[in-house]
Amino acid sequence: MKVLGIESSCDETGVALIDSDKGLLAHAIHTQIDMHRAYGGVVPELASRDHIRRVLVLADQVLEQAKTDKKQLDAVAVTEGPGLAGALLVGASVAHAVGYALNIPVVGVHHLEGHLLSARLADPAPDFPFIALLVSGGHTQFMRVGAFGSYELLGETLDDAAGEAFDKTAQLLGECYPGGPAVSRLAEAGTPGAVVLPRPMLHAPTLDMSFSGLKTAVLTAVRNAADPTDEKFRADLARGFVDAVVDVLVAKTVKAMKMTGISRVVVAGGVSANRQLRAALIEACRRRRARVYFPPMALCTDNGAMIAMAGMMRLMKMNEAERLAAARRWSFSVKPRWTLSQAARPDAVDPRQAHRNH
Repeated sequence: MKVLGIESSCDETGVALIDSDKGLLAHAIHTQIDMHRAYGGVVPELASRDHIRRVLVLADQVLEQAKTDKKQLDAVAVTEGPGLAGALLVGASVAHAVGYALNIPVVGVHHLEGHLLSARLADPAPDFPFIALLVSGGHTQFMRVGAFGSYELLGETLDDAAGEAFDKTAQLLGECYPGGPAVSRLAEAGTPGAVVLPRPMLHAPTLDMSFSGLKTAVLTAVRNAADPTDEKFRADLARGFVDAVVDVLVAKTVKAMKMTGISRVVVAGGVSANRQLRAALIEACRRRRARVYFPPMALCTDNGAMIAMAGMMRLMKMNEAERLAAARRWSFSVKPRWTLSQAARPDAVDPRQAHRNH
């Protein structure tokens, strides 16, 4: 089975082709970072327009790289939500046009489900069940993944996501958007322990987290600094911030393993590319004789491969009648506000949240 995956929920256009026997055949990603940097964040209308310019070009590139004719496709998987409504509509429109033209099923995928399953693209891939740490600009959550479609929320941030805190800290330190890579690079030059920042909810009995207070602590340190532009000060403050975030995430990961008795951990989302976090989690899991899995570095950000993988796994759960119905669905929807529990139980989706296009 060959499945084309399309991701366009925010500021990356991703297309990939997965074969159920051979794995990932090809993928391509275009990031809009340079375009949005001037505005300090994602501009939804500009994001949508750029997806329109890129998605067909990337699809042709992927098919050519995989030496696959479009008539050999068995299905298309596309991010249906959550995300920016206009951006989602671009991917959905293209996916359903392809499905209609080729008379093949089109499967809507939840963006976070794609991230949850992205480590299945690694070698070795994790078996079920596992603990998943989703850590990105919009989400910081712990999930128990019992099987495909079986997701239990164990804890989440009560305010800012970790990636959001990175972006805000970068602004305070005079760095450009996106903040994660910039703060991480700056922290590498900092002295450990030179600046000690709070570890919010570190010892709380739950797996919930909070990062807004940490951002406030960075703001206070900048305001109280004799020279906030001093390079050593900036590096030490960045190091203090990164160490605080990493300590919280690692401590909560260890707590999640203890609470569930599961010794397999998957880390996914854009912040999973952070070198300090990777090193700390690898060491923490080594001490507990646990295994930690990361997506390939190129697939940590939003990408079409994770959508193709999730779509393929959903197709394999369908019977022939369900696949035929998916190939004959002439209308489609996107769901900018779509919970993972609704994706796992399609009957729970509130149609009032769907933006329909006929």
